[in-house]
Amino acid sequence: MFKLSNPFSVPMELFVPTLKNESGFVTKEYPKTGEQIFGNFKTYGGTEVITSGIYAVEATGVVETWYRPDVTADAKLRINGADYEILGQPENINLRNQYLKIKVRLVRSGA
Repeated sequence: MFKLSNPFSVPMELFVPTLKNESGFVTKEYPKTGEQIFGNFKTYGGTEVITSGIYAVEATGVVETWYRPDVTADAKLRINGADYEILGQPENINLRNQYLKIKVRLVRSGA
């Protein structure tokens, strides 16, 4: 049986995109404000990656929350003012439609 690691005490905003077909290209359009959900969030210090021979630590984490069918790999989460993209498909724990486990990566802006 799955046991939660912590209570769902971290507020987050969920941004579910709408898909638009413009000139034959499908684009995602995110709403300006997201729906508030609660979950728990752990970073475990990030993930070590080597890109083009450069070593870096990527800011990744794991979110556990209530099951929602609209949380997919296209959605984004805003946690404490920072935007996170969902990596892969969220895991429906034990296929019971009760809890989700989501791997996320910090979206960095700028050059």
